[in-house]
Amino acid sequence: MEGKILRKLFLGFIQIHILYHAKDHPIYGAWMLEELHEHGYELSAGTLYPILHNMESDGLLQKQELNVEGKIRKYYKATSKGEEVLVQAREKAYELFKEIND
Repeated sequence: MEGKILRKLFLGFIQIHILYHAKDHPIYGAWMLEELHEHGYELSAGTLYPILHNMESDGLLQKQELNVEGKIRKYYKATSKGEEVLVQAREKAYELFKEIND
């Protein structure tokens, strides 16, 4: 039960993390999985890719498909809307951190 609750909470953190990196440079799924694993998030490609697709549908990410060594790789970059959401999320996260850190 706790795992399911934490998974719901961490979903927002994961999306913020994605926007943070996609703001600076195009990201792709396998790289993002490694990055998230380095920060202690345990999720599979089957979890990450729907998150990326939903963020694209919501207008937060823009996808570009490139041929890399004969394979199509989908790169995601934050849109201006995604960057605005990141600014707001950063403010809210900072406020929350200050509150729970006291």
